[in-house]
Amino acid sequence: MIYLKAFLVGGIICVLSQLLIDRTRLTPARILSAYVVLGVVLSGLGIWGPVVKFAGAGATVPLLGFGHTMAEGVKAAVQEQGLLGAFTGGLTASAGGIAAAVFFSLLAAILFQPGDRS
Repeated sequence: MIYLKAFLVGGIICVLSQLLIDRTRLTPARILSAYVVLGVVLSGLGIWGPVVKFAGAGATVPLLGFGHTMAEGVKAAVQEQGLLGAFTGGLTASAGGIAAAVFFSLLAAILFQPGDRS
């Protein structure tokens, strides 16, 4: 059942993204940035936490989940360290994902040769 919930929520996010690409003049980069910010805002308002509990990876893997992770990290770090936590908590909480993205991007760059599309 958790797979179905994850698929549905993740699919809805993907459908909304595709609609934004098809129906607006927003670039994919702006949509991705907006999703991260929206994840932070929804997490701060307490809305995205219940969605994560309901859908699991369907809500944490998309960029809304990255924003949620950063917001939760900031919240925990502020409680622990005070104001300094507002600046360090988001990166600390998401460091594993960022490091994995950098590592696999480097690995892809080493293993594959870019080619001219023309």
